Amino acid sequence: MQKGKIVENLEIEADQLEWLKRMAESYSLSDASKALRVVLDHAMEDADEDQIFMSIRCRRCG
Repeated sequence: MQKGKIVENLEIEADQLEWLKRMAESYSLSDASKALRVVLDHAMEDADEDQIFMSIRCRRCG
């Protein structure tokens, strides 16, 4: 494990994990964890938080 990384138990849906695995493979990333870190870094640096968290787009909510 590299400096700064921690291991945390998080719950995600099966299709979300499959998507992360596909993205890792498509973009030659080491694994699904790396793909998730890429997504999180993008959200933290470039995305509008209100657009992420205030828009309802849950595929399971309704």
